[in-house]
Formats: sequence, C-alpha cells, structure tokens
Amino acid sequence: MTAKLDSARGLYLEGILAGNIQEALDAYVGDRYTQHSTGVADGKEGFRAFFEPFLARNPQREIEVVRAIEDGSYVFLHVAQKLGGSAQWVTADLFDTDENDRIVEHWDTIAPGGRTTPSGHTQTDGPTQVTDHERTAENKDRVAEFIAVVLQGGETELLREYVSAAQYVQHNPDIADGIEGFEDFAARLAEEGKAMTYVKVHRLVGQGNFVVALSEVDSGGTSLAVFDIFRLENGLIVEHWDNAEPVPTPAVANSSGKF
Repeated sequence: MTAKLDSARGLYLEGILAGNIQEALDAYVGDRYTQHSTGVADGKEGFRAFFEPFLARNPQREIEVVRAIEDGSYVFLHVAQKLGGSAQWVTADLFDTDENDRIVEHWDTIAPGGRTTPSGHTQTDGPTQVTDHERTAENKDRVAEFIAVVLQGGETELLREYVSAAQYVQHNPDIADGIEGFEDFAARLAEEGKAMTYVKVHRLVGQGNFVVALSEVDSGGTSLAVFDIFRLENGLIVEHWDNAEPVPTPAVANSSGKF
C-alpha cells in the first residue's frame, strides 16, 4: 500500500470506523482540508464537528473499502458501510493529496446500499484487482471519449464502439446486464422525463483497468453529482458501477460546494 492510499484508508478506518478522529486527522490530513462532502465544513474542525456527533449516533459501524485506485496525487475509494447493523450505504470518495501524501481535498457521493440489480449483482461486488497498468492512459482516454460522444453528445448508435457487446456487467440497481439493459434504462428515463445529460466531467482518474469519473449530471431538471466506475478489457468497457447524490443548495452543502 502506498502512503497516499494509506492516508485515505486511514482516515476512514481509523478515524470513522475505529472512532479515533483526532489521531486520524493528525496522521493523514495536510495543512488544509477543502471539503466537498454534503454537510461537512472545510478544515479539520469541520470534519471533527460533523463526525463526533455522527459517531455518537452510530456506535455500531461496519466499513469495508471495496476498491482503491490512485492516479498521481489522487486516491479513489469505493466503500460499503453498514450502520446500526441494518442501514446500508455506498460511498464513492475521491481524495487529493499534498507532497507529503496527506489529504488536502475530498469529494464524495453517498447513496443507499443493500440493493441488487435485475441481473443479481450488488452495488459493490465484482472484481477489485487493478491490472493492465500499462493501459492506464489509453483507458482514461477511452472513457473520456465515451462520455463525450455517448453520454454528452447523445450518439447512442456508437455505444458498441466503447462498451463490450459480449460482456457488460452492470451494478446500477435499476439496470440489467448487457448493452440492451443500458438502452432500456435510457429509454425508460426519457419516457419519464428524467433523461440524464452529462453536463460536465469535473474529475477523471484511472489506474490500469479501472477509470473513475466525477460528473455533474442533469436528470430531468435535478442536478446530480455522479461517480461512474468503469472496468475495461482490451479497450472496451466491460463493467460499470455508479453512485449518485443530488447536488445540495449552498446552505445545505456547508462546504466548498459539491465539485
């Protein structure tokens, strides 16, 4: 594990899971901590002010870091949480780090967990190992192009140039496996007036076979912050996880904004 990954995992597992907030902040956070998590203010003080009562409200906590990738100064974690033995949540977290590998900025989305897809997958299961390190740049370019052409440009007829027709495993609870599942889901949203338009990609990071995008998405007039996690094989997307959260108003955000 690198020092950057150690910082991100440590803040979660030592600070939140074990409840050692101050010790984790001292060990893993840099001179500043710019916060984009809804309800959490900037700085170590903001983190402490949010999580001290959170820990008191939730003495029973389970946290599993399912996936972890790093790209330059960035670290991404895909996390499953259970609070009180029953309430389940999925979190996608992106951290930026300083020259000492300490956290200086954080973005996230938090969504209800415990759901399965029409094809029987959970929101977090599937491969976790980072492979194909030599294809990192190529895979990032492919995902960036896919988002620009298909999700932003609406050229859905080109979907098969980016997504595998032979294998497309889907972890969104509302979408079945395969390209047809994606197409059916998009058609349903359009019929309901909730078609998703990718307004802007704010961050795109990758390592080997995994690429993650943090995007601002309009869904029928509702602004969402969406993390999309893609797994690629031989230049094609073969698996997808996502995590979405409504963009809060500035008063509710209590931080530097969602992006």
